[in-house]
Amino acid sequence: MPAGYDKSAAVRYLSRADPELGRHIESVGPCTLAPAPDAGPHTLFDRLASSILSQQLSVKAAATIAGRLRERAAGPRHLDPGLLTTLSDDEIRACGVSRPKIAALRDLADAVGTGRIPTLAELEELDDEEVVASLTTVRGVGRWTVEMLLIFLLDRPDVFPVADVGVRRGFERVTGLDGPPTATRMLTRAESWAPYRSVASWYLWRAVDQTGQAVPAPPAPAVR
Repeated sequence: MPAGYDKSAAVRYLSRADPELGRHIESVGPCTLAPAPDAGPHTLFDRLASSILSQQLSVKAAATIAGRLRERAAGPRHLDPGLLTTLSDDEIRACGVSRPKIAALRDLADAVGTGRIPTLAELEELDDEEVVASLTTVRGVGRWTVEMLLIFLLDRPDVFPVADVGVRRGFERVTGLDGPPTATRMLTRAESWAPYRSVASWYLWRAVDQTGQAVPAPPAPAVR
């Protein structure tokens, strides 16, 4: 399933399908959502590893730990699973990585190295649910992580991460609700946004940005 779709066409479609969302879209302006331009052989590992490292941490703390690990286990641009496997647990711990996350990173490196999960090129040929099913077999990788990968790396048009805190808060503000929406309410409203729910999600995140608040971190389960 090759990536790539017309974001401008998506914006026009969403504005016609949902006038209330359309007014928000008009206030935000053009959609600048774009896939990663530098996808290389270790991009998939790097993205998933970064997600594991960021769980239950502030953005600043996660960036610090990821930076330390990259100094030890990064190739030309991304974290290298082969280099990671050469490090001892103590060396990784010295970067600030917890023992459960070390186990998750090693499972991810094994999954990449042995072909237990598809390559980035192979993922591009799978549908969204097949991508979710294949990657959530890795320890510490949940559905939210894969949904972000689908939107921001694989450039899929119709992903709607209803568990994402930013999307939920954006939905609440755009639709004028007095409290948090249920997943059922979100999914029902978003039926008219298909097949461009990724772009709708991007605009919901922007609704949070407009308040001056950072988009909240996702709900991340503890790595066990």
